[in-house]
Parts: sequence; C-alpha cells; structure tokens
Amino acid sequence: MTFFRKDFSMKKRITILSGAGISAESGISTFRDSDGLWEHHRIEDVATPQAWQRNPKLVLEFYNLRRKQLMEVEPNAAHVAITQLQQKFDVEVITQNVDDLHERAGNKNVLHLHGELKKVRSTAHSFTVYDLDSLSRQGGSWELLMGDVCENGHQLRPHIVWFGEEVPNLPIAAQIVSESDAVIIVGTSLNVYPAASLYQYAKPNCPIWIIDPKANELVYPKSITPITEKAGIALPKLIQSLLEEKIVL
Repeated sequence: MTFFRKDFSMKKRITILSGAGISAESGISTFRDSDGLWEHHRIEDVATPQAWQRNPKLVLEFYNLRRKQLMEVEPNAAHVAITQLQQKFDVEVITQNVDDLHERAGNKNVLHLHGELKKVRSTAHSFTVYDLDSLSRQGGSWELLMGDVCENGHQLRPHIVWFGEEVPNLPIAAQIVSESDAVIIVGTSLNVYPAASLYQYAKPNCPIWIIDPKANELVYPKSITPITEKAGIALPKLIQSLLEEKIVL
C-alpha cells in the first residue's frame, strides 16, 4: 500500500492591508485631499455608477489620466519591503489601491478590493474582464475610449469598484485575515468601509500594527499597535524585525 503525505507549509501567514497612503509615497494622488476633490473632480462625478450614466466620456478621461500617472511612478521602499517578507513568511496583500505597484515590486499574492486600473470590463457582463494593454484599439495602451467594446459588442468600462457598488472580493479578504498570524495595516486611515472593518476578522491575540504618520489621531482598538511614521520608513523597519525574529509570532 502506498501512502501519500500532504505537504503543509509551516510558514506563518502575515497579511498586509494597504491603502492609498502607501501609493501616495510613490506619487499617486489620493482622493481624500483636504478640499475633498480628486484631481479637481468631485468623487460623485467620476467614481460612481451615476457618474458613468451621466457622463461616461468624463469618467473614461479621468481614469485614462490615472493610468498615465501610474506609468510615470515606481514602487517605493514600502512595496519592496513586503517582497523581502515573502522570504520567510506566507504573505498576503489585501489592497484598497487600484494601481499595480505591489505587483511591480514583486509582491506575489495581491487581492484588489476596489478593482484594477489596468483592467477593463464589459458594461453588460461584469465577469468579462480584460487586461487593457491586450486590447487592439485606437489610442495609447493606457487609454480606454468610447467605442471600445467587449467581444459581444458592449462598451467597456474601468474595472473599478465605484462608490455605491458591492465589493465582490470582501468575503475572500475576510477569510484571509481570519487565518492570519499577524496583520499590518499601512497607508489607510480606516475610514473607507467596508474595507476598514477587515482587521476585526483577525483571531484573538493576533498582533496587529497600523502604520500611519497620524496613527495617534485615528480611532482603533487599543490592541492595535500604532507606528507613527511614513510607510516607506516604518514598514521596512518592522519587516526587518520580523525577519530577524526580534518580533516572534
């Protein structure tokens, strides 16, 4: 009789919950500016289903500019530090960001909650998703235009979860957090729901850190350890401590 042994990984799982702050250090604009505008636009005019119905051309132009901006920036020290963490731990990245800076840095397991800027989907079938640069159409590879259609002839739209739309990857994210041995929150002020509630799925006594220059001003449970520095400074230091086992999980 032949016996087969299943290979169970003994690596600890660390989950990174990332938000706009980590990408801001690369030069990506965030929408929560002091004036409430995102690149001089009201959120209601460019990032809702109603905005798409009213003025799809404006919405396409807005995201075309976001893609152009994305092509002009690079991953920063915080993105790169996460790749180093992969050497010793089972790392999952759950991000609210729609850019691809995590992937470009070499992060392997990335779950996008709010969609992906470099992907587009059919307006008629949400599951029909394409990599934008794989399409044959007019304009640059980062542009999506009126008249760009899916294989069934329906207009394509940004593959973005707009305000007011469901977050389809949220249950998957909650499951990942619930199975984690540690959670690091970076670049998010825990204001955008439902993503802001994900840390609540962590196991009892699971160590959780929040990295934010204004961490002491945020509202979160006392069980979460604040680090009041920028992501590019704090995350590499925290990850080095984990790798050197100065912090033992």
